[in-house]
Amino acid sequence: MSALASHFLPGVIPRLKRWSLKWRILALALFPATLIAVLLTIAFVDSLTRGSEVELRERGRMLARQLAPAAEYGLLLRDQKTLEVLANSIAKGPDVVSVTIADAAGNVLATSGDPTIIGPPQPSPDERVAVTEQNGLMTFTAAVHEWTRRENPLSRESLLGWSTVSLSKSAIMNRSNELIWRSLLISVAALVGATLLAVTMSRRIRRPLHKLVNVVENIGRGNLDVKADTDAMGEIGELARGVNGMTATLKMAQKTLQEKVDLATEQLTYQASHDTLTGLINRREFEARLDRAVTSAQEHNANHALCFLDLDQFKVVNDSCGHEAGDHLLRQLGHHLKGNLRDRDTLARLGGDEFGLLLENCSLENAMEVAAELLASVQGFHFSWQGKSFVIGCSIGLVPVTSKAESMASVLSHADAACYVAKDLGRNRIHVYQPPGEKGEARPAGASWLIRINQSLVERRFRLVYQPIVPVGVEQAGQPRYYEALLRMVRENGDMVLPMAFIPAAERYNLMPTIDRWVVEAAFADYRRLMDSGCLMNDCVFSINLSGSSLCDEKFASFLEYQFANYEVPPHRICFEITETAAVTNLTQALRLMQDQKRVGCRFMLDDFGSGLSSFTYLKNLPVDGIKIDGAFVKDMVVNGMDAAMVEAINNIGHVMGLSTVAEYVEDQAIMDKLREFKVDYAQGNSVQRPLPLEECFDIPVL
Repeated sequence: MSALASHFLPGVIPRLKRWSLKWRILALALFPATLIAVLLTIAFVDSLTRGSEVELRERGRMLARQLAPAAEYGLLLRDQKTLEVLANSIAKGPDVVSVTIADAAGNVLATSGDPTIIGPPQPSPDERVAVTEQNGLMTFTAAVHEWTRRENPLSRESLLGWSTVSLSKSAIMNRSNELIWRSLLISVAALVGATLLAVTMSRRIRRPLHKLVNVVENIGRGNLDVKADTDAMGEIGELARGVNGMTATLKMAQKTLQEKVDLATEQLTYQASHDTLTGLINRREFEARLDRAVTSAQEHNANHALCFLDLDQFKVVNDSCGHEAGDHLLRQLGHHLKGNLRDRDTLARLGGDEFGLLLENCSLENAMEVAAELLASVQGFHFSWQGKSFVIGCSIGLVPVTSKAESMASVLSHADAACYVAKDLGRNRIHVYQPPGEKGEARPAGASWLIRINQSLVERRFRLVYQPIVPVGVEQAGQPRYYEALLRMVRENGDMVLPMAFIPAAERYNLMPTIDRWVVEAAFADYRRLMDSGCLMNDCVFSINLSGSSLCDEKFASFLEYQFANYEVPPHRICFEITETAAVTNLTQALRLMQDQKRVGCRFMLDDFGSGLSSFTYLKNLPVDGIKIDGAFVKDMVVNGMDAAMVEAINNIGHVMGLSTVAEYVEDQAIMDKLREFKVDYAQGNSVQRPLPLEECFDIPVL
């Protein structure tokens, strides 16, 4: 049975899964009923058949037992006539087919019934009644004994003959068949009734379920206004009420989610077009509006104006009070400027401390008035932070946007260039851009310097010159000799361009990491050349400047590691100079780089020390080997007592901390004498030695 189930069920179960609910209910109702009806019919018919056979067997034995003593007299007298009368009387009984009486030798003396039926072989006289079954007959044979010897009735001496009665089983078979047909009719009637009941139940179950399915399908399509019918009884009604509750919850959640999506979309739209710090229009949106203004000027001859604003004293606030103060300043100033403009004017923060102002449908004369008002507004703006007060100025570059404007980028570049001219002319002023060839032409700035720097890198027109940093007092044995590597750009005509001309643009357009890498590699190559030439002194140290951008470059340390390995330069013969402002602004990154490089033996010197107001606070946290006193104090220290006091104070603090001190901008002997009086360690300047190419500085052949 288990083997049959394991073979049958795996094929049936997948088919059942594809049946509809209707057929599942019908199968659930009819299959058990059918199985029970069949089993009951089989059991009932089998029970009745067995009972009829038992009854027939008992009746046959009884007839055989009755016939045997009745035939005794006839067998003793061999009265055939009497025996025949006796046989005929027995044969009249129900289900009797034949009756036979034979003597002990087996000779038939009387018979009644079917003459073709011959009695079975005579059984042993020891048997009371022998029963045999064959071809639908039950034959019962009993021995006839002489009554005078009944004290031993089974002895062969008392045997007179045999009496045989044959009964037919056809009546039982007919009755069984009749019972089977009746049972089948009853079963069919019961199945019809069960089917009708199952169909009715199926309809009552399927209708509300189909309604629920339709409701769920509508919910799946996003229609949350549908409701399930809750009139159904029992679990289906509970399910319908649950679906309605779920729909109401989903509808509320959808409404809440849509509100959140709308709010998030509104916030994203705002953030995509506004500066997160000041709330003003950001550069991307400003450039899009400027581009539309340029298009309207080109196509409809409209007149607009663009102002480029750059704050003049913002770096002072950042250096002395930190970036948090700078952020507060930008927010307050942005709000302050916004309040002095027309609603149709667009004020944007372009980045850092730079702002852009687009004046649409505004003549150049009116734009000049607006720019003047902005300049006065910024000059009148006072910023206070933790007890410190600052006055902020700005430089403004003004460009008219007319039909002659080439593109949005060119207009923005011209405004940037005009702003640079305003700074060069003394800051805190307005400069109107004039096209090339006209009076007051703005010098190339911004994007123009970007092109020049990139061309110089590609065409190898950068050069390094070296300026010694010499001891002020008596040179002591083991005291290192420093040479600072200074960068120069070579023009196409061979003239040298000092860093102050192009470094601001390089910082502005994020080119300093590239320039720093060029300087490091070029300085390492020069040091390797000196080592190979054999003229390099063992105490010679190259001092290389690094920008704040390189301090923040996570890959710069691996770049240095590669250069040290490539040129085989001893790390303790390299000193990196970083400005105080760069170190303070990028304190975490500067500390990480300095600690990593000092582990391999490099030295560090803090350049322009004293230019910020937080110098002494940060000095104790920076692992430097020396400090360079800001040249602004050194160059006037002979005639300015305050500057001299600053130089002396910085030198004393440096010595207390065990640091070497270097004075920059030493331009005459008087300054050198003053430094010797203060016991400053090193001096650097044109009076000591002007910067020279490697070959002249170390007296080696030119390549």
